[in-house]
Amino acid sequence: MKIERAAVVGAGTMGAGIAHVLALKGISVSLIDANEAFAKKAVEGISANMDRQIKKGVIDVASKEKALSQIKTAVDLSAAKDAQMVIEAVPEKIEIKKEVFSRLDSLCSQEAILATNTSSISITRLAALTSRPQNVIGMHFMNPVPVMKLVEIIRGLETSEETYQSVKDLTVFLGKTPAMSLDFPGFISNRVLMPMINEACFALMEGLSTKEDIDTVMKLGMNHPMGPLELADFIGLDVCLDILNVLFDGFGDPKYRPCPILKQMVAAGRLGRKTKRGFYDYAKY
Repeated sequence: MKIERAAVVGAGTMGAGIAHVLALKGISVSLIDANEAFAKKAVEGISANMDRQIKKGVIDVASKEKALSQIKTAVDLSAAKDAQMVIEAVPEKIEIKKEVFSRLDSLCSQEAILATNTSSISITRLAALTSRPQNVIGMHFMNPVPVMKLVEIIRGLETSEETYQSVKDLTVFLGKTPAMSLDFPGFISNRVLMPMINEACFALMEGLSTKEDIDTVMKLGMNHPMGPLELADFIGLDVCLDILNVLFDGFGDPKYRPCPILKQMVAAGRLGRKTKRGFYDYAKY
């Protein structure tokens, strides 16, 4: 199925980024968020990001204007009823996602694909809330969406080959590279990434070295663009903790137990860049 009409639920960083890349490819997008002002602000952010792309020669002014005309904001999920595909990008909380998927299932046509941008929550669990588990799939974009090339496509237990192929084709059409994962906790990306971040937290907590030197070793020694503690701040320490809890609960393996210092930072409200303070201080930015 060729996707020409899409809806994105959630106008946060990820939802806005997904709407951005869809619209640039000529796909009409309903960007839905319960907070109307938040949705409008997201479109302003998309416009500013497109201006950066213009300065870099990635797109031209005409492409920006055409793309922005493809995006319509809405405050109710009913705006998704005519979409061929809906991509959910609400906060990484299972209760919120369950409510969204239940409502979308009753609103959208039976042929519509329901995708989630979740980074760790079971696709099969969300699919079971619908009458179309064969049409439910994970489409995990990386942040920042307009820049990062990877899309992790996660097949639930009941996801059909047709649904998978449609999402894979869309991913390639968007100029992204698909990587397929089966539906196990953390998928590929976070099953590998989060234990590294967690181990860096343990190294810091145990006084092995400073946060700067831990990050420097991984940047210069392993050629990572960010060190694990800096990356944790970028992702959000609360998000890292949520994913580690999913891994720990899902596998029951103590190697995934969240580091106490990570739990402490989250309890203190030091969540990283979004709160201006995490392992590092971002107050000056």
